[in-house]
Amino acid sequence: MNLFLTLAFLFFIGSVFGWVLELFFRRFISAANPERKWINPGFCTGPYLPLYGAGLCILFLIASLENATAIDDPIMEKVVLFVWMAVCMTGIEYIAGILSIKIAKVRLWDYTDEWGNIQGIICPKFSFFWAVMGAAYYFLIHPHILGALSWLAQNLAFSFFIGMFYGVFIIDLAHSAQIVVKLKKFADENDVIIKYENLKAHIRSIQDRNAQKYHFFQPFRSSRTVTEHLRERLDEVKAELKEDRDLVFARRGRHIKGR
Repeated sequence: MNLFLTLAFLFFIGSVFGWVLELFFRRFISAANPERKWINPGFCTGPYLPLYGAGLCILFLIASLENATAIDDPIMEKVVLFVWMAVCMTGIEYIAGILSIKIAKVRLWDYTDEWGNIQGIICPKFSFFWAVMGAAYYFLIHPHILGALSWLAQNLAFSFFIGMFYGVFIIDLAHSAQIVVKLKKFADENDVIIKYENLKAHIRSIQDRNAQKYHFFQPFRSSRTVTEHLRERLDEVKAELKEDRDLVFARRGRHIKGR
């Protein structure tokens, strides 16, 4: 099987499994979902995250170059390999994050509260997690990749399934891009950056509060328009900022009075 088909298969597998990973992370850990609801993660509508698909392709290529290094110590060789995996995955994360902010005015994730973060897009903690995931891939998955690809070469019907995935994926990208255009227009008009996951969590909380059906694979589907939800969320943020400001002034007032 040629390299193109190999990477196409890995992109498919990585995108789907990455979506599952993020689904559970955002359900049980993420601060963007304080109510701990099931929310469809990521930019697209379907069950896939392209960032993880691209990441798995990178991990495969790096692991395949293992024997090309000039390091004799096998332990140090593995350490350098995992560091490179973390660096490359962090680089992909940064490029995807900065493009979404600069071009679409949308923040897909937010590491602002994490130590050592850069523009809230990357941070040392998640770079470490990328290294751990790279090691897990190397020891648990990579040894079986060639066998899986050999099986695919003998079962070409599965190639048709992968082709269907890419057909749906392209349509999904076009649909999601239409939503992002609306978000960007609102962001430009109000000079803000929209936090994608916070907006989806907000819409879900509103629908739950009003006993409305939540469409998991259509998180922006609602009785109200996306723009209406954006305006309401913006008003909430402004109110929260005003309360914080008033609290600071109140504390300062008490401090001055005490003196």
